[in-house]
Amino acid sequence: MHGLQSHRAKGPHHEDTDQPKHAWWQVMCLTGVDYFSTLGYQPGIAALAAGALSPIATLLLVALTVFGALPVYREVAKDSPHGLGSLQMLESLLPGWRGKLLVLFLLGFVATAFIVTITLSAADASAHLLHNPLVPHALASWQIPVTLALIAALGAIFLIGFAEAISIAVVLVAVYLALNVVVIARALYEVATTPHAVTDWQHALTTEHSGPLAMIAVALLVMPKLALGMSGFETGVAVMPLVKGDLPGRVRGTRRLLTTAALIMSVFLVTSSFATTVLIPEKEFEAGGEANGRALAYLAHQQLGDWFGTAYDLSTVAILWFAGASAMAGLINIVPRYLPRYGMAPDWTRATRPLVLIFTAIAFGITLLFRAEVEAQGGAYATGVLALILSAAVAVTLAALRAGRRRAGLAFGTVTAILAYAAAANIWERPDGLLIALAFVVAIVVVSLISRATRSTELRATSVELDATARAFLDGDAEIRLIANEPDARDDAEYADKSEEAWRLHRLQDGGRVIFLEVTVPDASEFESDLHVTGETVDDHRVLRVQSPSIPNAIAAILLHVRDETGRLPHVYFHWSEGNPVGALLRYLVFGGGDIPPLTREILRQAEPDVERRPLVHVG
Repeated sequence: MHGLQSHRAKGPHHEDTDQPKHAWWQVMCLTGVDYFSTLGYQPGIAALAAGALSPIATLLLVALTVFGALPVYREVAKDSPHGLGSLQMLESLLPGWRGKLLVLFLLGFVATAFIVTITLSAADASAHLLHNPLVPHALASWQIPVTLALIAALGAIFLIGFAEAISIAVVLVAVYLALNVVVIARALYEVATTPHAVTDWQHALTTEHSGPLAMIAVALLVMPKLALGMSGFETGVAVMPLVKGDLPGRVRGTRRLLTTAALIMSVFLVTSSFATTVLIPEKEFEAGGEANGRALAYLAHQQLGDWFGTAYDLSTVAILWFAGASAMAGLINIVPRYLPRYGMAPDWTRATRPLVLIFTAIAFGITLLFRAEVEAQGGAYATGVLALILSAAVAVTLAALRAGRRRAGLAFGTVTAILAYAAAANIWERPDGLLIALAFVVAIVVVSLISRATRSTELRATSVELDATARAFLDGDAEIRLIANEPDARDDAEYADKSEEAWRLHRLQDGGRVIFLEVTVPDASEFESDLHVTGETVDDHRVLRVQSPSIPNAIAAILLHVRDETGRLPHVYFHWSEGNPVGALLRYLVFGGGDIPPLTREILRQAEPDVERRPLVHVG
């Protein structure tokens, strides 16, 4: 999709500057195809979950949206202007393996939210197609085949290539919202001119509940089921790089985008929930009912005629299908941003087509699991949405406390507690979303660890840069001899002892001609890195120093760089280390060290197949 295409992520703050920029309201429409399209099924799911209390539960959801999720994501927009969202904030707040393992865990919920967006949107689009009065009744049982066909078409479009998403989104959102304004306005007019409709609704409320406090209490219990009505916030942050302007201007534009979308959606949620609850018989919301998964479409046909209703159906199908496209675009952008950069996915996952095939196959499986039923997938969708918003609230709370903003931290902490309740309540009553998310988590972690192990001997340095002193060390020597040294005191005595050891083990005479190479590991959880090599003289000893997430990889990369820079084959000298080789391998994978000599040689062997051009490794 234009502006959301997959690209090779170059780092946590990489931004594809080739992407065209747009006004914030246009980018809002790209967010809106996901966010606003939930009107296709949200009122029906709310009515099934809350019954006559649906408008009250929806009001509580809107309050959580406006006073909870919106402030959280306005803060995320400020702290993550490159569009990586709350996951990148948590990764930076929890450095090392803790942050990466947390990201892997949350990616399971991200995958759940996006995959179920695809399947739920396709299922609801099928419902709008098949339940249209102009469609033969015999096709009503084709819900699963039609849903699978829509998902297959979505995958095919991404395999071919899809452009101009922003322009299409603006048209779809404008038409869809305009039609919804007509439908809801006509429905509210019907409510106003039919007094008994409101009376019957009030009677149902007072019959089922003893008083206002009881109504609010029950509404609080069912409100988490409606959380899919908050689905657009993470997408709103993800599209930040498309907003026109410099970095501060982009943040301001994204905040306007988030605020405007939330306010528009809040009005539609409250009015549509009220109109559909008051005007549509309860039985029509149930499975097999005419309003199941398409409450507003039911009112459009009933009050404005089948031709207008059909236009509304087609508009809803279009925006729902495009919401699936937006989710697919999100998936194929998230994976390259994280897993390959961690070394926790095969490098081919940076390519779009293999990912599209995998995600399409998974969407097929989810559709068959839920039999393409809209309401049945609501819990799974709400779980993914709540997990994402909860992670954002946690990230914002931690960031505020770390910055010393205690009042903001307390406010965001309160929002976090409310969202934690909503997530826990939704999972407790409908655990299917958690099970799907955990299945994704297990798959992601297993694949990630296997990939990290199998890719451990790749040459992982993205670049090597030597400062002037380091370059001077390499000039003039007939033979470049590097002694790999694990730094300790870094004084004359240490280097003198190492020189003497090199003489004993390798018969090297010092004569000031050897160079010590020291690699320190600041964060072994990183996979790729730029190497900045600095030279330093300690008494008469020449020392090269560099930081890297992996010692063997750094040594191999520097040897190859030195060869290419000087035209001479460098030699590196090690001594054997004691210990169990299995333990050494685990230390290498987790801490970047381990049994360095054989690993260095293996990395060089894979990087340079020509023995005559391969730097020489000596072990004594």
